[in-house]
Amino acid sequence: MRTLQDRRVLITGGASGIGRAMAEGFGAAGAHLVLADVDAAALASTGDELRRRGLRVDTVRFDVTDPDDVAAARARINDEGGPIDVVVNNAGTVFGGTFLEVPLARHLTTYRVNTLGPVIVTHAFLPDLLDRPEAHVVNIASLAGLGPGVRATTYASSKWAVIGFSESLEVELRAQGHRHVHVTTVCPGVVATDLFTGTRPLRLTRTLTPGQVADRVVAGVLADRPYVRTPWLVAVVPTLRGLLPHRAFVALTEVFGGTSSMTDWDGRTRAAAAGPDTAGGATHDAGARPGSAGDDPYSPTAV
Repeated sequence: MRTLQDRRVLITGGASGIGRAMAEGFGAAGAHLVLADVDAAALASTGDELRRRGLRVDTVRFDVTDPDDVAAARARINDEGGPIDVVVNNAGTVFGGTFLEVPLARHLTTYRVNTLGPVIVTHAFLPDLLDRPEAHVVNIASLAGLGPGVRATTYASSKWAVIGFSESLEVELRAQGHRHVHVTTVCPGVVATDLFTGTRPLRLTRTLTPGQVADRVVAGVLADRPYVRTPWLVAVVPTLRGLLPHRAFVALTEVFGGTSSMTDWDGRTRAAAAGPDTAGGATHDAGARPGSAGDDPYSPTAV
Protein backbone atom coordinates (compact mmCIF):
# COMPACT_ATOMS: atom_id res chain seq x y z
CA MET A 1 0.00 0.00 0.00
CA ARG A 2 1.65 3.19 -1.18
CA THR A 3 0.11 5.42 1.48
CA LEU A 4 -2.22 5.31 4.47
CA GLN A 5 -3.23 8.94 4.08
CA ASP A 6 -7.05 9.14 4.16
CA ARG A 7 -7.38 5.33 4.08
CA ARG A 8 -10.16 3.95 6.24
CA VAL A 9 -8.73 1.39 8.65
CA LEU A 10 -10.97 -0.92 10.69
CA ILE A 11 -9.37 -2.38 13.84
CA THR A 12 -11.26 -4.96 15.87
CA GLY A 13 -10.37 -5.09 19.54
CA GLY A 14 -9.36 -1.47 19.07
CA ALA A 15 -10.22 -0.11 22.51
CA SER A 16 -7.01 -1.13 24.26
CA GLY A 17 -3.67 -2.92 24.18
CA ILE A 18 -2.21 -3.76 20.80
CA GLY A 19 -5.38 -2.61 19.05
CA ARG A 20 -5.17 0.84 20.55
CA ALA A 21 -1.46 1.08 19.79
CA MET A 22 -2.12 0.17 16.18
CA ALA A 23 -4.84 2.82 16.07
CA GLU A 24 -2.27 5.39 17.16
CA GLY A 25 0.20 4.15 14.55
CA PHE A 26 -2.23 4.08 11.64
CA GLY A 27 -3.68 7.41 12.74
CA ALA A 28 -0.25 9.03 12.83
CA ALA A 29 0.24 7.82 9.24
CA GLY A 30 -2.87 9.76 8.18
CA ALA A 31 -5.49 7.02 8.27
CA HIS A 32 -9.14 7.54 9.18
CA LEU A 33 -9.72 5.06 12.01
CA VAL A 34 -12.78 2.90 12.55
CA LEU A 35 -12.36 1.21 15.92
CA ALA A 36 -14.48 -1.76 16.94
CA ASP A 37 -14.71 -3.53 20.28
CA VAL A 38 -17.23 -5.37 22.43
CA ASP A 39 -16.51 -3.11 25.41
CA ALA A 40 -18.62 -0.05 24.61
CA ALA A 41 -17.34 2.04 27.51
CA ALA A 42 -13.66 1.41 26.77
CA LEU A 43 -14.30 1.97 23.08
CA ALA A 44 -15.93 5.35 23.70
CA SER A 45 -13.12 6.40 26.04
CA THR A 46 -10.40 5.43 23.56
CA GLY A 47 -12.21 7.15 20.71
CA ASP A 48 -12.57 10.37 22.69
CA GLU A 49 -8.92 10.40 23.73
CA LEU A 50 -7.61 9.79 20.23
CA ARG A 51 -9.85 12.53 18.85
CA ARG A 52 -8.46 14.94 21.44
CA ARG A 53 -5.05 14.12 20.03
CA GLY A 54 -6.17 15.16 16.59
CA LEU A 55 -6.84 11.76 15.02
CA ARG A 56 -9.89 11.00 12.91
CA VAL A 57 -11.79 8.25 14.70
CA ASP A 58 -15.16 6.56 14.33
CA THR A 59 -16.24 3.82 16.74
CA VAL A 60 -18.66 0.94 16.35
CA ARG A 61 -19.43 -1.78 18.86
CA PHE A 62 -19.89 -5.30 17.52
CA ASP A 63 -19.24 -8.93 18.40
CA VAL A 64 -16.80 -10.55 15.96
CA THR A 65 -18.37 -13.99 16.53
CA ASP A 66 -21.86 -12.87 15.47
CA PRO A 67 -22.21 -12.75 11.66
CA ASP A 68 -25.43 -10.73 11.82
CA ASP A 69 -23.85 -8.19 14.17
CA VAL A 70 -20.81 -7.86 11.90
CA ALA A 71 -22.98 -7.49 8.78
CA ALA A 72 -25.04 -4.76 10.45
CA ALA A 73 -21.87 -2.96 11.52
CA ARG A 74 -20.50 -3.12 8.00
CA ALA A 75 -23.69 -1.55 6.60
CA ARG A 76 -23.56 1.19 9.22
CA ILE A 77 -19.86 1.89 8.57
CA ASN A 78 -20.41 2.12 4.81
CA ASP A 79 -23.47 4.35 5.17
CA GLU A 80 -21.80 6.75 7.58
CA GLY A 81 -18.30 7.04 6.14
CA GLY A 82 -17.79 4.82 3.14
CA PRO A 83 -16.05 1.48 2.57
CA ILE A 84 -13.02 0.21 4.47
CA ASP A 85 -9.55 0.03 2.88
CA VAL A 86 -7.73 -1.94 5.59
CA VAL A 87 -9.20 -4.59 7.91
CA VAL A 88 -7.15 -5.43 11.02
CA ASN A 89 -8.39 -8.60 12.73
CA ASN A 90 -7.02 -8.02 16.20
CA ALA A 91 -9.83 -9.10 18.55
CA GLY A 92 -8.95 -12.23 20.49
CA THR A 93 -8.90 -13.99 23.83
CA VAL A 94 -6.85 -16.49 25.84
CA PHE A 95 -7.34 -18.76 28.85
CA GLY A 96 -4.17 -20.17 30.38
CA GLY A 97 -3.75 -23.55 32.05
CA THR A 98 -3.22 -27.17 31.13
CA PHE A 99 -5.70 -28.62 28.66
CA LEU A 100 -7.89 -30.36 31.25
CA GLU A 101 -7.52 -27.54 33.76
CA VAL A 102 -9.31 -25.18 31.38
CA PRO A 103 -13.09 -25.81 31.07
CA LEU A 104 -14.30 -26.91 27.65
CA ALA A 105 -16.46 -23.78 27.36
CA ARG A 106 -13.32 -21.66 27.47
CA HIS A 107 -11.60 -23.71 24.80
CA LEU A 108 -14.60 -23.25 22.53
CA THR A 109 -14.72 -19.52 23.25
CA THR A 110 -11.05 -19.27 22.26
CA TYR A 111 -11.79 -20.80 18.86
CA ARG A 112 -14.91 -18.69 18.32
CA VAL A 113 -13.11 -15.42 18.99
CA ASN A 114 -9.59 -16.10 17.69
CA THR A 115 -10.36 -18.27 14.66
CA LEU A 116 -13.96 -17.74 13.61
CA GLY A 117 -13.81 -14.01 14.37
CA PRO A 118 -11.27 -13.16 11.64
CA VAL A 119 -13.12 -15.40 9.17
CA ILE A 120 -16.47 -13.73 9.89
CA VAL A 121 -15.11 -10.18 9.75
CA THR A 122 -13.05 -10.77 6.62
CA HIS A 123 -15.96 -12.48 4.84
CA ALA A 124 -18.15 -9.45 5.57
CA PHE A 125 -15.67 -6.77 4.48
CA LEU A 126 -13.73 -8.46 1.67
CA PRO A 127 -16.25 -7.46 -1.06
CA ASP A 128 -15.52 -3.81 -0.18
CA LEU A 129 -11.76 -4.40 -0.24
CA LEU A 130 -11.97 -5.97 -3.69
CA ASP A 131 -13.59 -2.79 -5.00
CA ARG A 132 -10.92 -0.47 -3.57
CA PRO A 133 -7.87 0.57 -5.68
CA GLU A 134 -5.61 -0.73 -2.90
CA ALA A 135 -6.60 -2.76 0.13
CA HIS A 136 -5.18 -4.85 2.93
CA VAL A 137 -6.13 -7.52 5.47
CA VAL A 138 -4.05 -7.77 8.65
CA ASN A 139 -4.48 -10.83 10.85
CA ILE A 140 -2.91 -10.75 14.30
CA ALA A 141 -1.61 -14.24 15.01
CA SER A 142 1.18 -15.03 17.47
CA LEU A 143 4.49 -16.75 18.08
CA ALA A 144 2.22 -19.40 19.64
CA GLY A 145 0.95 -20.15 16.15
CA LEU A 146 4.41 -21.24 15.01
CA GLY A 147 5.01 -24.04 17.50
CA PRO A 148 3.59 -25.99 20.43
CA GLY A 149 1.76 -23.97 23.09
CA VAL A 150 2.15 -25.57 26.50
CA ARG A 151 -0.54 -24.39 28.96
CA ALA A 152 -2.19 -22.61 26.04
CA THR A 153 -3.15 -25.46 23.72
CA THR A 154 -6.26 -23.97 22.16
CA TYR A 155 -4.80 -20.47 22.06
CA ALA A 156 -1.80 -21.79 20.13
CA SER A 157 -3.89 -23.91 17.78
CA SER A 158 -6.33 -21.05 17.18
CA LYS A 159 -3.39 -18.92 16.05
CA TRP A 160 -2.09 -21.76 13.86
CA ALA A 161 -5.48 -21.61 12.17
CA VAL A 162 -5.19 -17.84 11.70
CA ILE A 163 -1.84 -18.32 9.96
CA GLY A 164 -3.31 -20.98 7.66
CA PHE A 165 -6.31 -18.77 6.90
CA SER A 166 -4.06 -15.80 6.08
CA GLU A 167 -1.74 -17.72 3.78
CA SER A 168 -4.62 -19.44 1.99
CA LEU A 169 -6.49 -16.16 1.50
CA GLU A 170 -3.38 -14.43 0.19
CA VAL A 171 -2.68 -17.13 -2.41
CA GLU A 172 -6.35 -17.35 -3.41
CA LEU A 173 -6.59 -13.60 -3.99
CA ARG A 174 -3.49 -13.68 -6.19
CA ALA A 175 -4.84 -16.65 -8.15
CA GLN A 176 -8.08 -14.73 -8.74
CA GLY A 177 -6.16 -11.72 -10.03
CA HIS A 178 -6.86 -9.53 -7.00
CA ARG A 179 -3.23 -8.55 -6.54
CA HIS A 180 -4.23 -5.16 -5.18
CA VAL A 181 -5.53 -6.79 -1.96
CA HIS A 182 -2.65 -7.84 0.28
CA VAL A 183 -2.64 -9.97 3.42
CA THR A 184 -0.23 -9.55 6.32
CA THR A 185 0.06 -12.08 9.15
CA VAL A 186 1.50 -10.72 12.39
CA CYS A 187 3.32 -13.07 14.77
CA PRO A 188 4.66 -11.19 17.80
CA GLY A 189 6.37 -12.74 20.79
CA VAL A 190 5.30 -11.86 24.31
CA VAL A 191 3.75 -8.39 24.48
CA ALA A 192 3.57 -6.27 27.64
CA THR A 193 -0.18 -6.25 28.23
CA ASP A 194 -2.25 -7.54 31.13
CA LEU A 195 -3.23 -10.51 28.99
CA PHE A 196 0.26 -11.93 29.30
CA THR A 197 1.13 -10.88 32.83
CA GLY A 198 3.67 -13.36 34.18
CA THR A 199 4.52 -14.78 30.76
CA ARG A 200 8.24 -14.98 30.05
CA PRO A 201 9.67 -14.10 26.63
CA LEU A 202 11.95 -16.53 24.82
CA ARG A 203 15.54 -16.52 25.99
CA LEU A 204 17.73 -13.94 24.23
CA THR A 205 14.67 -11.78 23.54
CA ARG A 206 12.74 -9.12 25.42
CA THR A 207 9.06 -8.51 26.01
CA LEU A 208 7.65 -6.23 23.32
CA THR A 209 5.59 -3.12 23.96
CA PRO A 210 2.29 -2.69 22.10
CA GLY A 211 3.83 0.32 20.39
CA GLN A 212 6.71 -1.73 19.02
CA VAL A 213 4.28 -4.24 17.55
CA ALA A 214 2.13 -1.44 16.11
CA ASP A 215 5.11 0.23 14.42
CA ARG A 216 6.05 -3.02 12.71
CA VAL A 217 2.47 -3.63 11.59
CA VAL A 218 2.14 -0.19 10.01
CA ALA A 219 5.50 -0.61 8.26
CA GLY A 220 4.44 -4.08 7.10
CA VAL A 221 1.24 -2.78 5.54
CA LEU A 222 3.06 0.03 3.74
CA ALA A 223 5.56 -2.50 2.38
CA ASP A 224 2.88 -5.13 1.56
CA ARG A 225 4.76 -7.72 3.60
CA PRO A 226 3.09 -11.12 3.90
CA TYR A 227 4.53 -11.61 7.39
CA VAL A 228 5.54 -9.49 10.36
CA ARG A 229 7.43 -11.70 12.83
CA THR A 230 9.07 -10.06 15.83
CA PRO A 231 11.43 -10.14 17.71
CA TRP A 232 14.31 -11.65 15.78
CA LEU A 233 14.06 -15.16 17.21
CA VAL A 234 10.41 -15.42 16.15
CA ALA A 235 11.48 -14.66 12.58
CA VAL A 236 13.73 -17.72 12.42
CA VAL A 237 11.27 -20.19 14.01
CA PRO A 238 9.66 -21.28 10.69
CA THR A 239 13.11 -22.01 9.21
CA LEU A 240 14.17 -24.02 12.25
CA ARG A 241 10.90 -25.92 12.23
CA GLY A 242 11.38 -26.80 8.56
CA LEU A 243 14.98 -27.92 8.91
CA LEU A 244 14.94 -29.81 12.21
CA PRO A 245 13.32 -33.16 13.00
CA HIS A 246 10.28 -32.79 15.26
CA ARG A 247 11.99 -33.97 18.46
CA ALA A 248 14.99 -31.73 17.82
CA PHE A 249 12.72 -28.74 17.26
CA VAL A 250 10.81 -29.45 20.49
CA ALA A 251 14.10 -29.83 22.38
CA LEU A 252 15.31 -26.49 21.04
CA THR A 253 11.97 -24.94 22.00
CA GLU A 254 12.51 -26.17 25.56
CA VAL A 255 16.04 -24.70 25.63
CA PHE A 256 14.74 -21.27 24.65
CA GLY A 257 11.89 -21.43 27.17
CA GLY A 258 9.05 -21.88 24.70
CA THR A 259 7.45 -24.73 26.64
CA SER A 260 7.67 -23.00 30.03
CA SER A 261 6.88 -19.39 29.19
CA MET A 262 3.24 -19.68 30.34
CA THR A 263 4.02 -21.45 33.63
CA ASP A 264 3.56 -18.30 35.73
CA TRP A 265 0.93 -16.69 33.51
CA ASP A 266 -1.43 -14.52 35.52
CA GLY A 267 -3.47 -12.63 32.95
CA ARG A 268 -6.20 -10.85 34.85
CA THR A 269 -9.68 -9.61 34.08
CA ARG A 270 -10.96 -6.06 34.29
CA ALA A 271 -14.61 -7.05 34.12
CA ALA A 272 -15.51 -9.61 36.77
CA ALA A 273 -18.71 -10.72 35.11
CA ALA A 274 -19.91 -10.37 31.55
CA GLY A 275 -22.63 -12.28 29.75
CA PRO A 276 -22.02 -14.81 26.99
CA ASP A 277 -23.26 -12.40 24.34
CA THR A 278 -20.27 -10.13 24.94
CA ALA A 279 -17.48 -12.66 24.60
CA GLY A 280 -16.83 -12.40 20.89
CA GLY A 281 -15.57 -8.85 20.77
CA ALA A 282 -12.98 -9.06 23.51
CA THR A 283 -9.80 -7.26 22.62
CA HIS A 284 -6.67 -9.09 21.59
CA ASP A 285 -5.47 -8.51 25.13
CA ALA A 286 -8.27 -10.51 26.70
CA GLY A 287 -8.41 -13.48 28.98
CA ALA A 288 -9.50 -14.95 32.26
CA ARG A 289 -7.60 -17.16 34.67
CA PRO A 290 -9.32 -20.22 36.14
CA GLY A 291 -10.38 -19.39 39.68
CA SER A 292 -9.99 -15.65 39.16
CA ALA A 293 -12.63 -12.95 39.14
CA GLY A 294 -13.20 -13.84 35.49
CA ASP A 295 -14.30 -17.40 36.30
CA ASP A 296 -17.28 -17.06 33.97
CA PRO A 297 -16.01 -18.92 30.88
CA TYR A 298 -17.23 -16.14 28.64
CA SER A 299 -15.88 -13.18 30.61
CA PRO A 300 -13.75 -10.95 28.38
CA THR A 301 -11.26 -8.38 29.46
CA ALA A 302 -10.07 -5.24 27.79
CA VAL A 303 -6.74 -4.11 29.16
